[in-house]
Amino acid sequence: MVIGALEAGGTKMVCAIGDEKGHIYEQQSFPTLTPEETIPELIEFFKNKNIELLGIGSFGPVDVNKTSATYGHILDTPKTPWKNYDMVGVFEEALKVPVGIDTDVNGSCLGEVRNGQAKGLNSVVYITIGTGVGAGMYINGGLVHGMLHPEAGHILINRQPGDTTANCPYHKDCLEGVAAGPAIEKRWGKKAVELKDNMEVWELESEYIAQALMNYILVLSPEKIILGGGVMHQEQLFPMIRTKVVDKLAGYLNTREIKDIDNYIVPASLGDDQGIIGAIHIGLNSVE
Repeated sequence: MVIGALEAGGTKMVCAIGDEKGHIYEQQSFPTLTPEETIPELIEFFKNKNIELLGIGSFGPVDVNKTSATYGHILDTPKTPWKNYDMVGVFEEALKVPVGIDTDVNGSCLGEVRNGQAKGLNSVVYITIGTGVGAGMYINGGLVHGMLHPEAGHILINRQPGDTTANCPYHKDCLEGVAAGPAIEKRWGKKAVELKDNMEVWELESEYIAQALMNYILVLSPEKIILGGGVMHQEQLFPMIRTKVVDKLAGYLNTREIKDIDNYIVPASLGDDQGIIGAIHIGLNSVE
């Protein structure tokens, strides 16, 4: 089966052609501009490729409820030109194939479950920490949807004494506002990649991420937590986060996963292709 995949990000759009096993045969990136500028390029990429399905993992919020009148639309996004844009409808009309959609982070989570290190697990949380913070959740064998979809980058965090940085336009003390890449740059005056050797930076960052992971663990009880995104390329963060999570749990949980914390909180395993691989499986889910 020939499947089209689109990972629709706020900075770039990644298009790919693959198959039902998650193999990628062709891939190309386009800058995310306005819909009028970007969408025709994406459609042109997929045309004449004989795709049978298209899966989209998109920045959000996105309407993922198939019974909704606005299913497949990007909703009240801060990316103003894309507000209320009908992603599914446009591609269905242009390509004449079934189109499935979910969030980009749910897609990344699904990619890890189907083709990565979470294969065979029943409950997994994938968190991306980069320009923003988002979480994809695969719980009891399926992606989490409800009123909308998880927006777990906006859970509240206990700010550390002396830290006044707030970089979310909606919430003063949410995870995205204190731990995303722009918050790091605002706090320290440099991008994360330039701060690799400043341990003060990563002590604070690991504290905020560990707080969030403790909450996800206690509420969702995942079998594995996967951390991706640009900030998590700072590999020194992982041992710091693991130690802090264990300290915060304070012995309350003694599962085999917590005892083997190095294999429980882990980096993404698919070389930054988990999102595009997940988009293939979003497409497959749309016709199952």
